[in-house]
Amino acid sequence: MTERQETNERPYKRSRSVASSTEEICLLNQTGIRNMLSGREDEAERYFSQALGQVDGRKPCASLDSATRASSKQMKPPSSDIEIQPSSTSEIDGTASSNDTSKTTMLYIYQRQEYDEGMYVYSEALPLDESLTESVRSGTLLYNVGQTHVRRGKYFEARRWFELALVRVTLVSHDLKAVPISVKIQHNLGHCHYRLGRNEEAMTCYKKALAIINSAGLGDLSAAATNNCMAVLLFHDEYAETKDALNMFKESLKIFRSQLCSQSSEVATVLNNIGRVHYLEGNYDCALAVYKEALLIRRKVLGEKSIDLAATMCNTGQTLHQRGDLDEAMVYYSEFLKLAGFHLGSNHRDVAIILKCMAEIHHGRGQLDKARSMYEEALRTGRIALGNHHPELASTINKLGNLYYEMQDLDTALQYYNEGLKIEQILLDPHHPHIMVTLMNIAQIHRHRGHFAAALVKYTEVHELQMKAYGPNNLAVASTLSSMGLMQYQLKSYSSAFDLYQEALRIQRDHYESDENADVASTLNSIGLVLFNQGVYGLAKNCFTDSLRIRRNILGPDHRDVAILWYNIATIYLETGEDDFAIRLYKETLRVERHSLGEKHHDVILTLQHLGLVYQQRGELDEALHYFSEALEIERTKEGKSYVAVGKLLNLIGNIHLQRANVGNMMECYVEASRLYREWTQQNDTLVIAGYNFYGLSKLHPPSASMA
Repeated sequence: MTERQETNERPYKRSRSVASSTEEICLLNQTGIRNMLSGREDEAERYFSQALGQVDGRKPCASLDSATRASSKQMKPPSSDIEIQPSSTSEIDGTASSNDTSKTTMLYIYQRQEYDEGMYVYSEALPLDESLTESVRSGTLLYNVGQTHVRRGKYFEARRWFELALVRVTLVSHDLKAVPISVKIQHNLGHCHYRLGRNEEAMTCYKKALAIINSAGLGDLSAAATNNCMAVLLFHDEYAETKDALNMFKESLKIFRSQLCSQSSEVATVLNNIGRVHYLEGNYDCALAVYKEALLIRRKVLGEKSIDLAATMCNTGQTLHQRGDLDEAMVYYSEFLKLAGFHLGSNHRDVAIILKCMAEIHHGRGQLDKARSMYEEALRTGRIALGNHHPELASTINKLGNLYYEMQDLDTALQYYNEGLKIEQILLDPHHPHIMVTLMNIAQIHRHRGHFAAALVKYTEVHELQMKAYGPNNLAVASTLSSMGLMQYQLKSYSSAFDLYQEALRIQRDHYESDENADVASTLNSIGLVLFNQGVYGLAKNCFTDSLRIRRNILGPDHRDVAILWYNIATIYLETGEDDFAIRLYKETLRVERHSLGEKHHDVILTLQHLGLVYQQRGELDEALHYFSEALEIERTKEGKSYVAVGKLLNLIGNIHLQRANVGNMMECYVEASRLYREWTQQNDTLVIAGYNFYGLSKLHPPSASMA
């Protein structure tokens, strides 16, 4: 009996002690919550840790290692993972690497916590009450410590605390009070995995959360929030169907609208996410509609200075940009920059991206000085935000290369392209399309300068990459072979050019399974030019004739590309002494050019000049003078006239007057031509002998850099 009495007394004494301890634990936890609400996460962590120490009967702030080893054999000690601390103000956690590019790539992909996607659903620390079991109290405090790390962007550390919390509450999974916290822990684990780029692990956590919600009947709102998170993961999964993400977003939206105010922040968040799906699929009208609805709600609920309002403004601007509504896009971009500067500072990644977008609009409008200024500002901002090796940086650098190319500053353009290429070669797969494009741009600059051997080297590099990436039968390979053929043609290596064009033609014919294609026609014309320069006139004429037939069928009889073929066939006849046929075809060339290009086009002037030369060679000086004079009149009156071209035409007319012994007219032409040469070319030539101006391959391959 005595022993039974002693046994009954001990629980009573311990219960009083526990009550006192529990009250103190709750007080410490509440103090931690107040610190979190005030933004003092370090202080909050200290109080949560002190409370946790009392629950576990340990000293406050015990190391996470000891707690981990005591609670779960599956947890890794801190030394097994190294936290990356980028130079930016936000900390991004991940796996250690000796390669700096892994850090910048992680920053590029996962530094999105500034904006609300609805992924951080349960963001507050949880209160305690005395009715909770020790395991639930312990799990709650571990959860709260994890929240302090999330608030500081330390997702790797936060994940480990949440895993510990999950171990504790799982011990009492039958406890009804453990169920809601289990959902919140799974949500936050999913959020941490998402921020760390571990989307498969994140999806697993959200699915577990949804299963608990459904089995415990925790309500549609919790399910809607979880569905939204899972839909975001599907949106970022390149192998997933976007329609699946869209359907999940729509289901969440339906629930939020029915159970919350239709103007709630949750509704705006899901609308913003739906807009991103529509944008990704190219449904810009649908995207714009939902973005603007989200904007209205966010303005009303969050105010005019919200960072989430800024995110939707950015998305709206980019959608308008894609639709071609450029003025309106610029308005939204400017509004975004104002808000982003307030929340994120002027040296943030997204500021650099939008500056580049605005520069692209100026660039497209031909406002090159404005574009250059904004590209350079975007580049400066990008270097600060992202470092020197980042895909976004390479994109801006290549845009600057394009711009300087258009401004005819080829030295600066080449400098930027080479810089962009170095970054791409560090960051990207060796066969990445961006590397090929940049190499092509560099080749185009060499070609534009007449450095055909240097251009050929770059085209050859592109060809090697394409062969590894696409195989030997890809149309991109055929296009590069044609460019290589052109360089060999310019270097007068006609046999090599012929072989390259033949291989390009084989690929095109195999791909299209027919000659009725513009690419085939172009390659046949190129082969014809090579054969002409080798003196194989019969085969050259056959190639030109086949190309002409294809182009007339595809483009109609009055297209400028048809005129090119008439011109080249005419030149074959002229070379073989069939002048009458040549003149007739040159006149057909002139008719098509006037119809397709207008009376004052440069090609019209060239054809008039060439007809004049043919008639001059035949001794028909009146006809020659007529065509030279008509060409001179057009050259003098057209916009952007060339004084050198005027001088050459005066020179040719002077030659006619010389042949006709019209000395006065001859001297008048020669004197004016000489003056123009001195003033505009620093040459002293008074006589220019014009040969037969073949329609060169440069007209088939316009010397312009492709866009990055």
